[in-house]
Amino acid sequence: MLKETVTYKDYNGNERTDELYFNMNQFELTEFAASLPDDLFDAITDTNDKQGDNSSMTIRVVEKLGRVGVIDFIKRLVLDSYGVKSEDGLYFEKSDEIKRKFSQTVAFDTVMTKLLHDDISAANFVNGIISSDMAAKLAEKRAEIATNQA
Repeated sequence: MLKETVTYKDYNGNERTDELYFNMNQFELTEFAASLPDDLFDAITDTNDKQGDNSSMTIRVVEKLGRVGVIDFIKRLVLDSYGVKSEDGLYFEKSDEIKRKFSQTVAFDTVMTKLLHDDISAANFVNGIISSDMAAKLAEKRAEIATNQA
């Protein structure tokens, strides 16, 4: 689970600081990854990154998607991973209504602006949602599916 602390001015001009939570469980990540073209999936989950600073992953994704595609990808990842964590930590509620309401907030605009203008923040966000362990598992699962389809 990724926690982002965001400070912004709401629509009434009041300064707010919110803790936002983003998470995808293994099934959600598998479903998300399955919807990606193979070359984009490979660009995101390449665990042989020689630079080690996430910047090459960002460059690979931008090369595959182009700027408009990157915006759509990040928006989808943010909205699909956003949810409301229960006080006791047992539930992470997601729904179309929660997603819709969040997408209409200044907090969402703040998160998106940060991710679209700061490659390191974007890479860290992706890596926070898709850990290296999870990326390896997804790559294995994808290879298994491809082998079974052949």
